[in-house]
Amino acid sequence: MADRGAPAPALLAVAHGTRDPAGPAAVRELLARARAMRPGLRVAEAYGELSEPSLEDAADSLRGGPVVVVPLLLARGYHALIDIPERAARLLPGAVTSRPLGPDALLADALAARLAEQDRTLPRPDGVVLGAAGSADPAGIADVRAAARLLARRLRRPVPHGFVAAGGPALEEAVAGLRRDGARRVAVASYLLAPGRFHDRMAACGADVVAAPIGAHGAAARLVLRRYDEARLPLGSPAPVC
Repeated sequence: MADRGAPAPALLAVAHGTRDPAGPAAVRELLARARAMRPGLRVAEAYGELSEPSLEDAADSLRGGPVVVVPLLLARGYHALIDIPERAARLLPGAVTSRPLGPDALLADALAARLAEQDRTLPRPDGVVLGAAGSADPAGIADVRAAARLLARRLRRPVPHGFVAAGGPALEEAVAGLRRDGARRVAVASYLLAPGRFHDRMAACGADVVAAPIGAHGAAARLVLRRYDEARLPLGSPAPVC
């Protein structure tokens, strides 16, 4: 793809951050796929906390030009709605911040693919639960419910949801509920972008299978670019031309 007219704004992708080095590695791989899909677009990596480069350090290298900030978050909440936009506006006057990645049908495609990567010699799960980190924000909880509905539509089967941190229902309770309803083999679709402590908690929820996080799936990379394109319009930038 190539843009006509003025240079495209830079894309500053901001993930939450984790102490697990596998988390930033997954983010870097995701952003590498986004760059490959949009040659010539400047894509910078940053984290809200715990990982490097920080949002502040990444912003230093982007001053002087238009910037679109894309929170690499799967639902609304404090970081997506307040923390990242306010910090970005202070550091990069004129920058715009997109909405978070989720919920979106592209993420449902990625979740279904991660579930399908499990050992196919084993029986198909009788039940699937969407496992998420959790949120104290009702909007974030609503987004996870919407993501579960999208995955249910994609898989053509009911998909309850559960959390491993804030909010409810708890993931282990959702898994136990499926077993009480007769499911002998339960799988968890990990509604997480990258590995870390939340994925570790999911592994202990009592499910038979816990899928890998979404990571650098191609659908997620396309979604990063979609959020960028949606948010860049107020900057007066032309849409990409294929």
